Amino acid sequence: MRKITIILLAAMVVSSCSYIPFTKKKDETEKADQKGTQKKTDKKQAVNIDEVKDPKPGDIKIIDGVEYIYTRNRKFMFTPYEPENVWIRKDQYSPGIVDSIVERAAAGSKKERSAMEQRIAKLEEELKKKNIAPQMAYPIQLGSSSSGMGYLQGTSAVAFDYPSPRMKRRVIVLLADDQTNYKNEHLGELATRRLISRLENTGTIICVDPTTTNIKGSVTDPANMKILNEVFGIQAVLKSTLSDVYTSTSRIEGKDEKEASFAMSKLSVEILNTETGILLKQLSGRNPVFLSREKGDLSTEKAKNKAIDLAIEMIAEDLLRSVLSLDWHARIASIEEGKIYINAGRLSGLEKGRVLEVYSQGEKIIDSKTKAPMGTTKGALKGELEVVELFGVDASWTKTKKGGSFSPTDLVYVKQ
Repeated sequence: MRKITIILLAAMVVSSCSYIPFTKKKDETEKADQKGTQKKTDKKQAVNIDEVKDPKPGDIKIIDGVEYIYTRNRKFMFTPYEPENVWIRKDQYSPGIVDSIVERAAAGSKKERSAMEQRIAKLEEELKKKNIAPQMAYPIQLGSSSSGMGYLQGTSAVAFDYPSPRMKRRVIVLLADDQTNYKNEHLGELATRRLISRLENTGTIICVDPTTTNIKGSVTDPANMKILNEVFGIQAVLKSTLSDVYTSTSRIEGKDEKEASFAMSKLSVEILNTETGILLKQLSGRNPVFLSREKGDLSTEKAKNKAIDLAIEMIAEDLLRSVLSLDWHARIASIEEGKIYINAGRLSGLEKGRVLEVYSQGEKIIDSKTKAPMGTTKGALKGELEVVELFGVDASWTKTKKGGSFSPTDLVYVKQ
């Protein structure tokens, strides 16, 4: 019996001694496996970041130190042959705005969407018979959303690259030429107000009332545009035309039968450069039909309003970039008791301490081949001014920082 007990005790000791290192070895093996798995995962992640073969929305990759995100293409729903998703710079990515619009347009029951598609198809057929393309290949531009546009409320604005100097440009927006079949509804006036609101809501444009300039004759006359540029600091005149406004209305059968309407509109805008007196750029936008959908009471009127807003939005960013590319300048308004007054101030973007360069009137340069004006050079540099105080709606007074012999005909530019 004693021998049996000794043998059992010896076996237990041996088994316990062998179990401890075995357990340790097992733990080390598991840790090694985990490390190997982690290395594989890290390696896989590195591959996904550097070279994404089958990217999915939300994937990120780095090219030359710049992060790019794979996301929905803003042009996909509005321009033919565009891919659904594209790589864009992460610092230029603003989620939600396009998805929000598309989701709202596609919302509703299958039956309702089917009825909507049928109405769109019918409207497009009617437009084709009139040789009007129902959806032109103009990508939607969402530079920033206007609070006056209901279909964009609650969405985040896309960052807009503001050129230097960061000064607001002054423009005159002429009353839109109404070439629609709804002249009694004054849609031209509506389009003009919407366009002005869209531009001013960006915080980069000042829309000047043409009646305040007391210009006699046509504002677009080259001689008058020269006065607008040199005297009032107005960089551009916008002439717009509203046309091709069509609507289609039907009733949706269902639990709550309501009227549904779609509308089409086209807005063309000419940008006239006041410095040269000639056309800088011509833009044209036609809204996608399906985004104009409205239902319920006054659906036709609502759809037309939305169609105009969308047509403006189609060209908004190109319009802004064109206007903001024009050179900014102001003018010495008067000189009294050592104070030099400038016809630009807080509203234009000036700040206390800002240094301005003063130039005499320059010379207009003409292309010898085309005989078209190329622009006006800066005259002689007379000196520098420093903004001391901002007053009124958009005025300031300055003191001499360098130079002298200034006169009210001199132009001032922001020192870079």
